[in-house]
Formats: sequence, structure tokens, C-alpha cells
Amino acid sequence: MNLDEIMGEYADLELRLADPAVHADQARARTYGKRYAVLTPIVTTYRELEAVRQDLAAAKELAAEDSAFAEEAAELEGRIPGLEEKLTHLLVPRDPNDDKDILMEIKAGEGGQESALFAGDLLRMYLRYAERVGYKTEIIDAQHSDLGGYKDVTVAIKGKEGVWARLKFEGGVHRVQRVPVTESQGRIHTSAAGVLVYPEAEEVDIQIDPNDLRIDVFRSSGPGGQSVNTTDSAVRITHIPTGVVVSCQNEKSQLQNKESALRILRARLLAVAQEEAEAAAMAERKSQVRTVDRSERVRTYNFPENRISDHRVGYKAYNLDQVLDGDLDTVIQALLDAELAEKLGDVTAPS
Repeated sequence: MNLDEIMGEYADLELRLADPAVHADQARARTYGKRYAVLTPIVTTYRELEAVRQDLAAAKELAAEDSAFAEEAAELEGRIPGLEEKLTHLLVPRDPNDDKDILMEIKAGEGGQESALFAGDLLRMYLRYAERVGYKTEIIDAQHSDLGGYKDVTVAIKGKEGVWARLKFEGGVHRVQRVPVTESQGRIHTSAAGVLVYPEAEEVDIQIDPNDLRIDVFRSSGPGGQSVNTTDSAVRITHIPTGVVVSCQNEKSQLQNKESALRILRARLLAVAQEEAEAAAMAERKSQVRTVDRSERVRTYNFPENRISDHRVGYKAYNLDQVLDGDLDTVIQALLDAELAEKLGDVTAPS
């Protein structure tokens, strides 16, 4: 979409949002409002750039007659490159899910108990990061391991600003190199855990026909297979058309587990729908973990060297202890910078 089209759409949205009839339909008003909010920074920056260009032209004319205006012209000319760069960045196509909250699944993989312990470390890292930036978290479902880690854990992460925009690249195989607590000879082992990230779907995003669901209940179990519930409160939901299966046993109530399972199911079905609809989304989802195999790593956590490496963008730093304590900003920024650089290649600078 070029600037003329954006300006036209923005003017049309202003008229629509000024119409009281639009606000009688809250869903429609919310859709228009979100789009208006996305376009406002672009329009504001473009108008500022045009105003500076006009002022510069006037200052140059005056400077030709009076040198006192030369300094003003130089100041205005110096502002233009920054505004052009800002506008170019704003014109980069946005991921439609950037404003969404997320569901994150962390799964133990190769490495047995050590992998489950590492999955627990990853969960703690993301919880601490969320705390640092002001996101809210909620454990939706968890299967603990005998030594205190996690075989599988699902966490919801919410924030005022788009959580997906910041954490969408965390999906993939995360590899750890360290001496496990179960290792008596002090040898370094390599194991892996998988991370899957889904934009959280609202009911308006995904409509699920109850007739398409098979719901089974079973008894919850804890570490080592020990029963933690004497009633059939755990829930397994199978979405028959797609074969997607979700189970939850974290809550004591069967109804609560069913609601949690439906929440995860909606997020997974939204991801599937977007994969089928958009080639870009399909490529992105394929980059996330399918099998938790050490060879399919996106990031390595090397404890002996206190090193964190992201293999997709060549990022490397020696502050692993801080990263595991939630200081993920520089790692995430490296991925966002790479995404922006790639997208900028497809954007023509504004003239």
C-alpha cells in the first residue's frame, strides 16, 4: 500500500469513526479503531515530513535574500533524513498478529530428566522476562517431571503492547550444554527442549462447532504416575476435522480444565488456519520445532562458557546467567532487527 492509499484509508476511517451508527456495532467500531491506531503514526509522520519540506523550501527562498535564514534552513534540512527513515520503518508491513497475546508451550525433548529440568529453566526465564517488561503470565497446564522440571508446560502471556511482536521468534529447539545434576563424572551433556509460540485466539477469531469435538475425561496424575486427583477431572479434547488433540489436567475442576483446553485449541487452530491462508505464516511456523531434536536448534545455552547463541542471526553473548534470569532484551532485539532489515528490502523509501 502506497502513501496515497494510506492517506485515503485514514480519511475514510476518520469519517466512519465520527459516525454514531458505527459505534452501535462494538465489534465494527473496535476493528476500525485498531486500524486507525495503526495508521495514525504513519500519517502523523508523513504530515510532519511534508511540513518540514515546505518550511525548508520557504527558508531557502528567504535565505537567498537574507543570510539570517540560512541557519534555519540548515536545521530543517537536517531533520528530513530522520523523518524519512522513521516513515520508511513505519511503512514496513506489520505482522497481523503483532498486537495479540500468546500461548507458549515448552516441551522436554532428548536428554531425559536433564531436558525436563532445562524446560523448567526456560519457563523461569520467560516468566522473569515477562515480569521485567510488565507482562502478565498464567500457567494453563503443566506436566511435572520427577526431579522438579517439566515434561510439558503451557503458559499464557499477556501485555498492553503486543506480546506476539516480541516473543514470536522464541519458537524452535533450544539446546543446552552443561553438566547435569544426574552426572557423577562431571561430563558435559547436550540436551534439548522445544518451544512453540501461538498467538492467542479470541472466540471471534476461531469459531468451533461443538459437534466437531470429542471430549474425554480421565484421572489426573503427577510426577512418577502418582495420582493427584481421585476424580476424572482431566480433559482431553480432539478436534475431529483437523485431528488436533489438547489435554489439560492442571485444575481440580473438570470444567476449568475444559475451558483451558479449549483456549489452547483455539490458539492452535488459529495457527493452522493462518498457515493454510498465508505462505509467509506457513514458512514461519515450519521454522518452529516439529520434533525436539538437538540438531534442529535455534539457540544454544552453553553453561561452561556462560554463552548464549542464536544461530538464526549469528547472535552471541557471554551473559547466559543474566539471560536465564529474564534479561532477554538484547537477544530479542537482534531477531527483531534482522526481521526489520529483511522487510526493509521490500519497502521503497518515501519521496
